[in-house]
Amino acid sequence: MQYRQLGDSGLRISEVSLGTWLTYGTHLSRETSIACFDKAIELGINFFDTADMYNRGEAEKVLGDYLKLIPREQIIIGTKVFGPMSDHWMNQGLSLRHIRTACETSLQRLHTDYIDLYQCHRYDIDTPLEETCYAMHNLIERGYILHWGVSQWTAIQILQAIRVCEKNGWHKPVSNQPIYNMLNRSLEVDVMDVCEKEGLGLVVYSPLAQGLLSGKYKKGHVPEGSRMAHESAGKMFPSKRMTDEYFAQQEQLLKLADDLNISMASLALSWILQHKPVTSVIMGATTPEQVEENCSASAQVLSEDIMENIETILGNAPIDQYSGARVGYGIVKRGY
Repeated sequence: MQYRQLGDSGLRISEVSLGTWLTYGTHLSRETSIACFDKAIELGINFFDTADMYNRGEAEKVLGDYLKLIPREQIIIGTKVFGPMSDHWMNQGLSLRHIRTACETSLQRLHTDYIDLYQCHRYDIDTPLEETCYAMHNLIERGYILHWGVSQWTAIQILQAIRVCEKNGWHKPVSNQPIYNMLNRSLEVDVMDVCEKEGLGLVVYSPLAQGLLSGKYKKGHVPEGSRMAHESAGKMFPSKRMTDEYFAQQEQLLKLADDLNISMASLALSWILQHKPVTSVIMGATTPEQVEENCSASAQVLSEDIMENIETILGNAPIDQYSGARVGYGIVKRGY
C-alpha cells in the first residue's frame, strides 16, 4: 500500500481507503464487517470513511465497535455532517448548533475522543457560510476534530469557504470528497484544478460506480448477491448507465485489463489515482476478498499510452459547450 499526503495537512492516508456507505450497519453481519476491517488493516488501509446519516448512525456504530478492538492510532477516521438524522426539520444542516450536537453524537457512536477528518456532507444554502466555517474552526480549537473538509461542493463554494477562513484566521478545509469515476467526470471541469491550487486533497467516492466498473455486470445479467440485486442498496445503483454503449466500452476495458494482467476494478481505480490531486479512492466492499482485490490498485502505474487508450475508449472527457474542445483537468485555456 502506498500513502499520499491529504492536501496541505500532515495526514498521510492510504491510496485505497474503505467506505461504509450502503454496506456496514445495514445488511452485512457484524462478523463480515469485522473481517473486512481486519483485511483492510492487514493490507495497509489506514483511512476509514463514514457519515452520521449512513443508516441514521448505524454505520458509525459498527466502525466504533471495531475501534474498541484496535489501537486508535492505527486508524484515521473521516465522518460527515449535514444530512437529516431524524424526522425533525431542525436535526440537519450546517448551522453552528447542529454541527456541534452532531459532532458530539458522532464521537459517542465512534467511541473515540476525536475525529481525524470532519466533513460537510453537502453545502447548506440556508446557513451563512461564515457560521459553518466558524463552527468547524471551533471544533478544531476545542480538540473535537483535527481537520475539516467538504463533500460535493462546487469550485466556487470551496473557494468562498477558503477566503472566509483566510479573512478571519480560521482553520481552512484540507479536503474535498466528491464522486469521481470513469463514467462521472464532471469533477475535471474546475473542482479538480481548484483543489490542487488551494491545497485540498481529493478523497473520491464511488470510484467503481457502485461496482458497475468492476466488470461483473454483463448485458442483461445481474449477478446474484451483487449490490444491484440487493433490495435496498439496489435502489441507489446507477442502472441508467447500463446502456449498449457502456457494455461496448466495458468489453474493451476488460480486454485492456486482461492484457495488463489486472482486474477491471483495479484498472478503474488505478486510472483515478493517476490524476495528481487525488489522494485516495474510497471503495466499498462486502467481503475480505473484495478488499484485497481493490487494494491491488495502489502503486499500479498506468503508462501514458494506456491512459490515452482508456481516453479513446471512454470518449467522455468534459468539453467546452461552444468550441467542443476538452476542458478537463490539466487543460490550460488561453485567449478565445
